[in-house]
Amino acid sequence: MQIRDFDVDLFLREYWQKRPLLIRNPWNAWRNPLDPDELAGLACEEDVESRLVTRYAGGLAMESGPLAEDRFSKLNGSWTLLVQAVDHHSPEVAGLIEPFRFVPDWRIDDVMVSYATDGGGVGPHFDQYDVFLVQGLGQRRWRVGPRCDAATPLLPHDDLRLIVDFEATGDWILEPGDILYVPPCFAHDGVAVGDDCMTYSIGFRAPSRAELVEGWCEHQVDGLGDEDRYADPDLPIQSNPGEIAAPAIDRLHAMVMEALSDRDAFARWFGLHNSLPKYAETDWRPEEAVDTQEVRGLLAQGVPLSRNPASRFSFIRQGEQVILLFVDGHCFDCAGDLAGLAEKLCAGSSLVVDPGLSASAEVIGLIAALIDQGSLAFDEGD
Repeated sequence: MQIRDFDVDLFLREYWQKRPLLIRNPWNAWRNPLDPDELAGLACEEDVESRLVTRYAGGLAMESGPLAEDRFSKLNGSWTLLVQAVDHHSPEVAGLIEPFRFVPDWRIDDVMVSYATDGGGVGPHFDQYDVFLVQGLGQRRWRVGPRCDAATPLLPHDDLRLIVDFEATGDWILEPGDILYVPPCFAHDGVAVGDDCMTYSIGFRAPSRAELVEGWCEHQVDGLGDEDRYADPDLPIQSNPGEIAAPAIDRLHAMVMEALSDRDAFARWFGLHNSLPKYAETDWRPEEAVDTQEVRGLLAQGVPLSRNPASRFSFIRQGEQVILLFVDGHCFDCAGDLAGLAEKLCAGSSLVVDPGLSASAEVIGLIAALIDQGSLAFDEGD
C-alpha cells in the first residue's frame, strides 16, 4: 500500500518528535491487512508476545499471553488484545512499514496490532518512542495531551503506566485508513468506538543514554587486560597524603576516556548491538548448512532472495571502500562486490542478485552465511 500526497520534508521539519499530527486516510486504497481471528490465533502462540487488557468497575487489568484458545469466548464487556511484532508473522502487516521508511531502518521497532471491543483501551499513558497509529478496522477515539516526563504522576498499577490527570489538547475519531502520529512522551488515550476496532502501531526505537553507556562500557571492559593499570612513575611528594591530587584525577580520567573514545570501535559495537533481533526466532534457520553449489546455481538462475521479516539489516560505511554489514547481531566486512551487495540487501525486503556475481566465492560465502543464520532464504515459490 502506498501513501499519496504526503509531504515527508514538511512532516520531518514541522512534526517529527515535535508535535502530534492527524493524517486523514492518505492511502491510495486502504485495505485492512489482518483478520481479527488471525490476530487472536497469534496471541495463543507460545513464541508471540501478547497482552489482554480488560476493563472492570475498579479500572483496568492486564494478563500476558500466550492465551488459551477459549479465553476470548469467556470475555464480557470492554477489552483490548495487543500483539507485538505482528510484522514478523504477516507479510501484509510488514508491508505497512514501507511507507514510513523515510525514518532509517535502524530506528524501526515493530508493528503492534490491537483489537478492541466497544469502549476498549489501555488508558491514558505516554511512551518513550515515536509511533504511527494506523486505524485498520472500525473506529477509535484518540485524545492527545501534553508532553510528559518522569515527574508526571502515575496511577499505582503493576502492569500499566496510567496518567493520573489526563487533559486532552486534541480529540479525534479515526476511521479506517486514518493515521495519527504521536511523538515520544506525549500523553495519549485511545478508546474503541463500537466493536471490531483494529489499530496498527508502527513503533520506532531510540536507545537511551544509559543503555548506550552501559552496553559500550561492558563491551570495552571485556577487551581490557588486567595488566592495564594506573601508573605514576613521576610521583611527587604531596603536602597532605590524604589528597587525591588533580594530576592523579586527570590521569585516571584519561584512562577511562581513552578506553571509550575509539569511534570506529564504537560504530562496530553499535551496529552489532542495534541489529540484535527482538525475539530469538529460528523458523528460517535450515537444519543443515546450505550447500554453496546450490547457492551458486540459484543465483545464476536469478532466483530472488527474501529477508526474514524478523531480521534486522543495517550497514555503516568505513572509509570509501569498505562497508560493515550488520545482520541479527553479526558483522560482515564487505568490500568490492560485497559492498554493493550489502547496500542492496539493506535497501529492501527482497533482492535478485546479479547472476554475474554467482561466480564470486565472497558473494556465495556471504549469502550462505546469512541463509545459515536464518536471515535470508531463496524465494523459490511453490
